[in-house]
Amino acid sequence: MGLISAIGDSVNENRYSLRNERSGIGHIRFYQTAYAGKLPTAEVKHSTDELNKKIFGENGNPAITRTSLFALHAAKEAILDSGLTKEEISSADTALVGATTVGGMCLTDELYHDALAKDHGTPFLSSYDYASVTMAVQEYFGIQGEVSTINTACSSSANAILYGARLIRHGFAKRVIVGGAESLAKFTINGFNALNILSSKPCAPFDRNRSGLNLGEGAAFLVLEKEEDIRGKNKYAFLSGFGNKNDAYHPSSNSPEGDGPYLSMKEALKSAGLNAGDINYINAHGTGTENNDETESRAMLRLFEKVPPFSSTKSFTGHTLGAAGAMEAVYSILNLVHQEVYPSLSFQDPIPETGLIPVRFFAQEKILHVMSNSFGFGGNCSTLIFSKT
Repeated sequence: MGLISAIGDSVNENRYSLRNERSGIGHIRFYQTAYAGKLPTAEVKHSTDELNKKIFGENGNPAITRTSLFALHAAKEAILDSGLTKEEISSADTALVGATTVGGMCLTDELYHDALAKDHGTPFLSSYDYASVTMAVQEYFGIQGEVSTINTACSSSANAILYGARLIRHGFAKRVIVGGAESLAKFTINGFNALNILSSKPCAPFDRNRSGLNLGEGAAFLVLEKEEDIRGKNKYAFLSGFGNKNDAYHPSSNSPEGDGPYLSMKEALKSAGLNAGDINYINAHGTGTENNDETESRAMLRLFEKVPPFSSTKSFTGHTLGAAGAMEAVYSILNLVHQEVYPSLSFQDPIPETGLIPVRFFAQEKILHVMSNSFGFGGNCSTLIFSKT
């Protein structure tokens, strides 16, 4: 596993922040926007130039995007952690499935400036589309197997994990590097602000007075392999089940009763061969918006006779959109490996209509199965279940 976010530059640093309830949400430092100082975000604590030099050396790579730099950082940690050899990485049976929603759109201003000022093109053009992020990882590591990019909004990297598992299951790949990356961009900040769902203070998932989400940035990657192919290797957890459903209710909202979330969770349980009562913890989608938190709560109440402990780690990292599913998959696996749960920060009072109270403080718990929810715009809802080895 590999990870970079507003709360750390590695998996271990992220775990330290989660255990010690250290949120990464604050004021923007490295990104130029009219909302700096007004709308808090969860920004990675490094400039783009600093990240570029760390990966490409002193001269850097002038055409690479911040999004791709996050992806390279996290993928590098994951690949080193996996013990894959160069031969395995470049093998035709090693696939790569990336995810993002912003892609290179964080360079829109630079691209526009060059289009007006230059006659010979711009180095940013090749980095602009969202597939460029996955292609940057492919080129950097010399991956020659199947390469795909998924964009289903906020469920993108959860679906990358789901799709990677299917590639292995059906014999199209022996191992798959899966994950997602996202960076702050005017496109998303202005877009979400136009929807009136950005909070002017740190988000409070599942709180009755929640006022919206905080955007975040970062990346996470994981390496998937069959159990019989990892003898002698470190294994963190089993991806035991997954589900994807689309309620197609509204471009940016779930149906009032949470049909999409309910059906994706139900399908994931069926895929894993588990009952609802077997789930010990849920990493909820939990954006902090009025619609999501109530509809996700209703879906959990429909599915579970007794809702298990749940929380939203977006209260630490903000909503990282296309990277959220992979980042929260890593957090879910940490729950299993270390037998611990992480809280929802800023929670005070439950939603009156549902009454659910998330985990409020870090705790050690016996955990065998963790459910991780990721729900995207357009109703694309995905659920992953990880089980202890």
